[in-house]
Amino acid sequence: MNYALALPTGGECGDPGFLVGLAELAEQSGWDAVVLEDYIGYQGEVTPTCDPWVALGAIAARTRRVRLATSVTPLARRRPWRVAQEAATVDHLSGGRFTLGVGLGDLNDPGFGRFGEETDARRRAEKLDEGLEIVVGLWSGHSFSFRGKHFTIDEATLLPTPVQEPRIPIWIGGGYPNRGPTQRALRWDGSMLYKEGEDYMTPADVRGLKELAGPRPFDIAVGGSARRDDWDEEREWIRAVADAGATWWMEWVRPADRETMRAVVERGPLRID
Repeated sequence: MNYALALPTGGECGDPGFLVGLAELAEQSGWDAVVLEDYIGYQGEVTPTCDPWVALGAIAARTRRVRLATSVTPLARRRPWRVAQEAATVDHLSGGRFTLGVGLGDLNDPGFGRFGEETDARRRAEKLDEGLEIVVGLWSGHSFSFRGKHFTIDEATLLPTPVQEPRIPIWIGGGYPNRGPTQRALRWDGSMLYKEGEDYMTPADVRGLKELAGPRPFDIAVGGSARRDDWDEEREWIRAVADAGATWWMEWVRPADRETMRAVVERGPLRID
């Protein structure tokens, strides 16, 4: 099991200097990955919010070991060619430590409607799928064209290609066992799915998803909430989903005052081994 720390990008972490400092502390404290949320206004609130991609570039330059990821980038709200370029840049700055996590985004997030972005879930899903095709096509380093319902590209070549080969891993977020996000995750490299109405995916959920993925390499990230008060109960749950086939446990740092957030990061992951 690997252990990822999910950091907010709003509140005190709206200060990018503080956010980068937390990521550095995470590496020093034994976390295996640092994951950033992607909002215009953090969780729809009027609060200081920093851009995750700019922050990821700084974190990549200031760390040496931890993997970096987004959880999740709502690709329908971003130009896929810009995401392709930004992701490749972070991959280079980090020496090949980046994972692109994408999804539809929170359907209730006012950061869509207030800026004239797509609010319909079905159209968001269409743009997400087209966007993923474009991102991967542009990462190839070859001339790429695309004709879709929402996007058009004419013979574009994007360089440099990512450090990782054959490409940057793509993980999919969304509600499990909803058909759309589940099938989308199975088309790519990993899952950041969550169990709707529950704190975490269950071991049975993980086994079911792993069976659907088959024998190929496929990452399953579970968790995404703040640590429970009962650490023994949390550790047993981590052990159970690891035995079921999960490869990552993700712990979220709840926005709070700076001293509290530093303490949560510094205590390190709740390892089972």
